[in-house]
Amino acid sequence: MTSQPLQATSLAQPNIALVKYWGKRNDALNLPAAGSLSITLDALHTRTSVRFDSALDADDIVLNGERDAAQTRKLGAFLDLFRARANVPTRAHVQSSNDFPTGAGLASSASGFAALAVAINHALDLQITPRELSTFARRGSGSAARSIFGGFVEMAAGRSEDGRDAFASPLLEAAAWPLQVVVAITTRAKKSIDSREGMNHTRDTSPYYRDWIATANADLGDARAAVLARDFDKLAALGEASCLAMHAVMLSARPGLIYWNAATLECIQCVRTLRSEGTGVFFTIDAGPQVKAVCLPEHAARVAAALRAVPGVDEALVSGLGAGARVDEAAS
Repeated sequence: MTSQPLQATSLAQPNIALVKYWGKRNDALNLPAAGSLSITLDALHTRTSVRFDSALDADDIVLNGERDAAQTRKLGAFLDLFRARANVPTRAHVQSSNDFPTGAGLASSASGFAALAVAINHALDLQITPRELSTFARRGSGSAARSIFGGFVEMAAGRSEDGRDAFASPLLEAAAWPLQVVVAITTRAKKSIDSREGMNHTRDTSPYYRDWIATANADLGDARAAVLARDFDKLAALGEASCLAMHAVMLSARPGLIYWNAATLECIQCVRTLRSEGTGVFFTIDAGPQVKAVCLPEHAARVAAALRAVPGVDEALVSGLGAGARVDEAAS
């Protein structure tokens, strides 16, 4: 490695799981207990710059304009994975920011670690393949493996103890089935229990956790078939069932996890009413209070207008399906 700082800037977008992942089979390697299927959004972005500098004694990490000791340790450990691969000790400056609420159930960790993985890979010229890069991203956040790719993405749980077969793969390009997503933001506050803590609590205390995991493979296979067939009605039924099952197992934890607020429930009812009137739309909700309404493109404006009228909805963003994490060539 030269004495000159090596740097790169990357962009990544969050992804929304339609077949949910909730629970790990290995905490240290962030291995999911079940596979998942997601869509990558194009209206929300994480921008991350990395600069390796031999003059640094420690990593300098700034997230959304702030330095935080706990996040510095977490991201420093992630950087260490790449430093070990490159066989270099050099510390780095990292600046990362989101143009959407962070830690509020909008998959900011997915886009954040995907962007960081891409930037480090480019800065150190490691030339890691996208598939392997998804396994690196997974070490930071389980869902980050999916944000390496765009469009429709499938995440394999894998069986290997070392996690080599737990990676994401592109399933269908965004342009091949250009669905729209209306994101109803019901609060911008950070959730009190983060996803990793919530997953572990659910796994350790819910009497129904094993039943949840046992249904995942069948749901994943059916959803994969629905996507490849462009069968919206089938995907809608599977997506809502997976969402509600995930939140049901959260509720069955002891004590139960409740990520929703009153507006979340109102949005669910709004989406169901729209669908009963013939609108092509279904809802999905991650570990947070925000509702994502997946819809046919010609119905997006109607869905957005209806959700904006729901009491408690702060904003309704309309997004298409986006690309995977990538280097920002103009900045790098």
